[in-house]
Amino acid sequence: MSQEANMRRVTAIKNGTVIDHIPAGKALSVLKMLGIGGDMSNPVSLVMNVPSQKMGGKDIIKVEDRELTQNELDRLALVAPDASVAIIRAYLVAEKLEINLTDEVVNVARCTFSNCITVNPREPLPHRLIVVNREPLQLRCRYCGKTQDTEALVDNLV
Repeated sequence: MSQEANMRRVTAIKNGTVIDHIPAGKALSVLKMLGIGGDMSNPVSLVMNVPSQKMGGKDIIKVEDRELTQNELDRLALVAPDASVAIIRAYLVAEKLEINLTDEVVNVARCTFSNCITVNPREPLPHRLIVVNREPLQLRCRYCGKTQDTEALVDNLV
């Protein structure tokens, strides 16, 4: 392997979160789901379409001085269920967080069908999406039975 192939594309961070093994091209959706935009003060490094032996291609996100919450990990499961998340402290991996895509995703995203009962504010039902298939990810609303557009779920987060 050449020296160029081993070269690091993004520098190490002192403290923060590294999200690796994001499916190629999905990093922008991850940023949107996590509420990370151009108006935040924390530095964010984004690398897209990096060669990966395991995945063919992948995206990587590094967010300095921010650690993901469990709620954010639950959101991440809708876009990158197989991603790895590492919390960095003093330039070292302090802990690795697990993304758990359960058989039912509760109160993470609303049904994308505009006529679903869960859209009605007078019906305080929990938002429940059933995982029909994991690869590729397919979700269905527990109430109306509609298959969900996973791209639209990014805009329907609870």
